[in-house]
Amino acid sequence: MQVDELLKPFPIKEFHPFPRALMGPGAHEMIGPEALKLGFKKTLVMTSGLRGSDIVHKIVESMKYHGLDVVVYDKVESNPKDYNVMDAVGLYNENACDSFVSIGGGSSHDACKGARVSVAHDGRNVNEFEGFNMSENPKNPPHIAVSTTAGTGSETSWAYVITDTTTDPDNPHKYVAFDDASVTTLAIDDPVLYYSCPIDYTAQCGFDVLAHASEPYVSRLNFQPSLGNALHAIKLTNENLRAAVWNGEDLAGREGMMYAQYIAAQAFNSGGLGIIHSISHAVSAFYDTHHGLNNAVALPRVWAFNMPVAYKRFADIARAMDIDTHGMNDVQAAEAALAAAIRLLRDVGITEKFTDVTADSYSKNRLGQGPTKFYENSKVITGDDADVDRITKHVLGDACTPGNAKECTFETVRPVVDHCMNGDLDDLLG
Repeated sequence: MQVDELLKPFPIKEFHPFPRALMGPGAHEMIGPEALKLGFKKTLVMTSGLRGSDIVHKIVESMKYHGLDVVVYDKVESNPKDYNVMDAVGLYNENACDSFVSIGGGSSHDACKGARVSVAHDGRNVNEFEGFNMSENPKNPPHIAVSTTAGTGSETSWAYVITDTTTDPDNPHKYVAFDDASVTTLAIDDPVLYYSCPIDYTAQCGFDVLAHASEPYVSRLNFQPSLGNALHAIKLTNENLRAAVWNGEDLAGREGMMYAQYIAAQAFNSGGLGIIHSISHAVSAFYDTHHGLNNAVALPRVWAFNMPVAYKRFADIARAMDIDTHGMNDVQAAEAALAAAIRLLRDVGITEKFTDVTADSYSKNRLGQGPTKFYENSKVITGDDADVDRITKHVLGDACTPGNAKECTFETVRPVVDHCMNGDLDDLLG
C-alpha cells in the first residue's frame, strides 16, 4: 500500500451520539411528561421569545400544568452571543435550576448547549470551550430542544456556534464548538410549531438544510454512513421547500422540511462541513446577518468552486434534485445541479449577493444592530477589497474549512468570497 494513501486527510472516522427524538404533529405536547420522566423539577427555558407566535407561552404553561417550576430567559439573539450564554448561566444558578429546555431555532439551541457546558464547569466562560471536545466534565444538566424552524439541526448535532464579543470588539469572532457533551437529551421536531415561521426565514433556513446536506456529501471526510442521509435531505428540500415557504400551513411541506433538517444534521455530524459554513460564520461575525441567508448566498459559489474535484458526487446531487441526467456526463449533470440550486434560491425569494443585503432585506435582519460599537459602523456590507480580505482570513481559520471538498488557500478562496459579495449568479451558469 502506498504510504501517501495511509496519510490522506481524515483516515480515522468518528461516530458521534444522537439524542432520542420525537417527530411529527403534536410532538410538542409531550414536553411536560417527557421532562418529568427525565427528572426535571426546575427548568430554565432558553429562547429568543418568538415574539408574536405565542409558542413560548403555551409551552411554558403546559410545563407548569405538569407540575414543573419554570424560569424563562428569552433574550437569546440571532448568532447567539457569549453574553447571552453567560446571562443564562447566571439565571440558572441564581434560581437553582436542574435542567434546560430550548425553544426556537439554532440560536436558542446553541446558546443553551453552551450554557450547559458552562454550568458543568462551575460557570467558566463559554468561549473557553471553542474547538473539539474541550469539555472536561461530560455530565451536563439534561436538555430538551424544541424546534420551531427547519434548518439548524442543532437539536441533534454535537456542535454549537457562538459569537465571541470579548476578544477583540473591532474584529468579532464567530466560532464552532464541537463537543459530544453538548448533545441534547431529547429532540422534539413538531411541524405544527413551524407553521408560523415567516416566509423569508423559512426560505433562509431551508438553504441551511441544503448546505448541511450537500457539504458532507462532497466532504473530504468521506464518511460513508452520512451519504444516504445527505442525498435524501437534498431530495426532501427540493421537493418541499417551495411549499413550506409559500404555504405555511402545508403539513406535508413543513413536515418534509423538518425531516430534511433532522437527517441533514445527522449527515454533517460525522460527515463534516465546508466553506459554505465558513463564509457564513465570517459574514455573521462582521455583520450579524442570518446564518441561513449567508449559506444561501455562499452555496452556489462554493458548489461551483468544489465541482471540479467532485463532479460525480454533484451528479448524484443533480439526481436527488429530480433532474433527469440520462445522456449527460458527470460534468453536465453537476452543472445542472448548480442551475437547480440557483432556481430554487430564486423561487423562494432569497437575496443573491451580500452587497444587496440592506437593513430591510428580511424580517430578522440585524444589520448595524450588533452587540458592540463595531456594528454601528457596519450598516452596509461594503464588499470592498479590505472586506473581502478580512472575511477570507476568517474563513481560513474556521473549524469547517478543513473538511471542504477542495483544498483552500487565501488565493483560491478569496475569489469565492469576492463573488459572494459582488458577483452575479448568472456568471456561474454555463
